[in-house]
Amino acid sequence: MSTTTVETSADVTEPPAAGPAKGTGRGRRGVVTSLASHGVLITASLIALFPIAWLVYLSLGPDKDDYLHPGGIWSKMTLDNYSFVLQNTNFFDWLKSSLIVSLGTTVIGVMIAATTGYAVSRMRFPAYRKFMWVLLVTQMFPVAVLMVPMYQILSDLQLIDTYLGLILVYCTTAVPYCAWLLKGYFDTIPFEIDEAGRVDGLSPFGTFARLILPLAKPGLAVAAFYSFITAFGEVAFATTFLLDDEKYTLAVGLQSFVSEHDAQRNLMAATAVLIAIPVSAFFYLVQKNLVTGLTAGGTKG
Repeated sequence: MSTTTVETSADVTEPPAAGPAKGTGRGRRGVVTSLASHGVLITASLIALFPIAWLVYLSLGPDKDDYLHPGGIWSKMTLDNYSFVLQNTNFFDWLKSSLIVSLGTTVIGVMIAATTGYAVSRMRFPAYRKFMWVLLVTQMFPVAVLMVPMYQILSDLQLIDTYLGLILVYCTTAVPYCAWLLKGYFDTIPFEIDEAGRVDGLSPFGTFARLILPLAKPGLAVAAFYSFITAFGEVAFATTFLLDDEKYTLAVGLQSFVSEHDAQRNLMAATAVLIAIPVSAFFYLVQKNLVTGLTAGGTKG
């Protein structure tokens, strides 16, 4: 009896041999997965950064045909292209026009889109859903179709070759999308906040301005960034509705380096790098709220 008992206890206390092997396999799979994901992210980052680095590299070539043999740029890099653009072109006039139009579109467009999105999110008026679909349908028409009627309207209002006319044209593109975006974001803000504001004696607009807008900063940042980018890089409308060289935006001014028989690609590259600076600065100002605003606006409304 005692011998049998000792043998049984020894068998029970014997540790399993397969446990460490499983843990080692899981650890190896985790390392492989981590390396693979990091490799994919690094590759994607390099692919995204390569065009920017290539543009900066070409902008340092002194000759307009250096893009045909880029290997020779390394031995003769210079900042003369930047000096020429800043000193011998209307770059600062183009920059002023771009900032006026872009910031004007951002302020006016976001104000209209915010009030529109809030009204559709909180109020139930007749055909409010159809109203939002109408805004969406306006985005389906190509620029070529809209050019002639818009030109006629601006001509009747005497807004051709004015910043205000171009800002209003850009708002027709920015407001519908931003209204949809902000409507989805306002849906995530509890309706009890509106009721609390009214209990405290605030008007509907006071509730919107003092309580809702501060909570909607991430959504407003996304709408502002989209409106700014839309106006800053647009070419077709700006080329058609701006006639004075001094009122050209940067995107239109960039075309001045291309003629029928010649293209100064080194100056174009330098100008393109300078154009990216204001956009990068604006992105830096709003980037903290961009991710939050993009994800929060995706709720079902």
